[in-house]
This record gives sequence, structure tokens and C-alpha cells, in this order.
Amino acid sequence: MRYAIYFTPPPETTLWRFGCSVLGYDAATRGAAAYPKHGLWHEPWFVRAQETPARYGFHGTLKAPFALAPGMTEHALLERAAELSRHWAPIYLPALEVASLGSFVALRPLAEDAELNRLAAACVREFDDFRAPLDDADRARRLSQVLTQRQHEHLDRWGYPYVFDDFRFHMTLTGSIPKSLQPQVLEALQDLHRRTRAAVWIDAISVLVQPTRESRFVLLERFALRADVPAISFGP
Repeated sequence: MRYAIYFTPPPETTLWRFGCSVLGYDAATRGAAAYPKHGLWHEPWFVRAQETPARYGFHGTLKAPFALAPGMTEHALLERAAELSRHWAPIYLPALEVASLGSFVALRPLAEDAELNRLAAACVREFDDFRAPLDDADRARRLSQVLTQRQHEHLDRWGYPYVFDDFRFHMTLTGSIPKSLQPQVLEALQDLHRRTRAAVWIDAISVLVQPTRESRFVLLERFALRADVPAISFGP
């Protein structure tokens, strides 16, 4: 069983419905979402590419998936999320854009947001006592990627390489897409997103759980951000 700390939009929003339809999965209802009425979703290669991101659901990562450390419980994790959320105010992003990010396509802010980066850093630190060390398979999978020395250090210390200065907020829309096919995918997703494009409030911390490594993450609870003061620290 693994848990993750994500931003997920409110389930009633057009952004949530857009992301879930693109992936074909809704982590809030824990069921299938209808694909967009577009020819791309009739292409077997693209539907196969969506299988991996659908397992994680539509989200922006704040703390990457982790198994619970010995002695830690789901109840305590939810309590920590509730407490942390009380010390952060919602964060306004003027818009998100559909863009390539390496071999996949994602929604990204038009510009980096320092407050959002601080929230993600706080989540990395404040939930880290709940995280069990990476097992050999997960560590090997991460090390198969090309990492900088700093990212290697992050992996050793925090269990994930893309934190702090290496963090880039994004909401994944596809799996790995061959470079020759990315323009086709970008055009389709940009057109679909243009119809619902709007400002976004990062208004909650969401806790999700993956019951088995083969199953999909499901939403346990969204904790609204509701303060006007910086987050407190639970660490030493």
C-alpha cells in the first residue's frame, strides 16, 4: 500500500473533469471517466500510453508516493494533512498551459510560483516521517533515469529526486509519447484544454492511497487550505 500527497482540483470543476477524461479515470469516484470525443482516443498506441498516468489519477505532485514507515498509520497521516492545511492559504495561478515535459505532456503554470514551490517543499519535509525507505526495486527504477548529483542526493534523503530546486509543478496528461507523435498529441490536448482554460486555485492538499502496486490511486480526502500565515513545521 502506498500513499501520495497531491493537489487535485475540486471534483465539480471543469479542470478536474478535463483531466479525468483525458486519462479515462476519476480518482474521486474511483471509476472510469469517459474519454473525450476525439479521434486520438481511438488510437490504440495512445490509449496504451494513458495506462500508466491513469494509475496515478489526475494530479499535481506535492509529495511523491511512499509506503508508510513502521508504526505510522493512515489515520495519523490524515491528521497531519488536516493540520498542515490549516496553515496555508490558497494559491492563485493565472492559468495552466498544455506543454511537453520530456517525453510526456502535462499542464504547467505559465510561470513558476514561489508560494506553490514553498508549499511543495513543506509537504516533502512535513510528511517525511511517514515515509518508509525506498525498496530496492523503486530505487533501481529511479536510478535508471539520468539524474544530477543533487537529484541523487535528494533521492537518498527524501526518496524522490525532483524536490526543492528540482521541483516543477505539473499535472500529467499522458504517458511517454514518441517524439514524432508529440505534435499530434499536443495539438489535440491544447484544443481540448482551450475550451475550459481558466485561472486555477491551489486550494487543498489531497491524500490518495494505492491499495496495491497494480491498482489505481484513489482519493481519500481533500483538506482545504484556509490560512493567511506561513506553514508551521512539524520536524525537528
